[in-house]
Amino acid sequence: MKKYAVMSMLVLASLVLAACGGGGAQATPGAVSLTDLGGRTITVAVENAYQPFNFIDEATGNPAGWDYDAVTAICGILNCVPEFRQAAWDGIFPAMAAGEYDMLADGVTRLYERELIVEFSIPYVTIGQVLLIRADYEIPDVEAFKADPNVTVATQIGTTNELVALENFPRDRVQSFEDFGGATLALMAGDVDAVVIDNVSAIGYMNANPGMLKIAAQLTSDEQLAFAFPPGSPLLMPFNAALRQMQADGTLQAINARWFNPQ
Repeated sequence: MKKYAVMSMLVLASLVLAACGGGGAQATPGAVSLTDLGGRTITVAVENAYQPFNFIDEATGNPAGWDYDAVTAICGILNCVPEFRQAAWDGIFPAMAAGEYDMLADGVTRLYERELIVEFSIPYVTIGQVLLIRADYEIPDVEAFKADPNVTVATQIGTTNELVALENFPRDRVQSFEDFGGATLALMAGDVDAVVIDNVSAIGYMNANPGMLKIAAQLTSDEQLAFAFPPGSPLLMPFNAALRQMQADGTLQAINARWFNPQ
């Protein structure tokens, strides 16, 4: 999900100091094999509120989504055990940097600003942002839609989606919700006219609400999503190796096809 986090200078300074440490090369504490993590438990932060990456299946009451399938497959390769922990997006980067989680899996966009404070895996998918609208609604002219003073759009606060929404619509016409579940409910209730959201997430919400939603227009097309790790994490290289193996043998494509395509 192309998220951004606003961190205080104190938090940023602490991360820089932790990353720099003392002088000279040193062995990384807790270093692990690239192929075998020895059954280690990996704590994975997710929101459980971001279709199709992570959510609670209403039919079963169980968590599900791309993150669950992909990280479980990676741990099958690396001999680790994923422990998914639900977390609110606000404050999740400082919590991870402080060691509360081993990694973040939540559709995170790789951004230069974030690379200053966390480390990213290789990207697992490239996405774009779109306008999600009700199925019975039409937008014949996107530019006229943007210029219409009566149009309001929803998105999630603290995300790159919100940044794109504000690039295309005035602040007073953008409603930012705590999660995309709330934004999508507002759309279906007729409280807003569109949602600015990732294309793959739009498909997730379309699949979850058959016949009620559709994509009207694409706003961006070049965001790379990746897993995020604390600075210096010994898990980064093993996870990259597993992702490359999954790309080579078709496993990643199969998981992407399951969750990122319309049903």
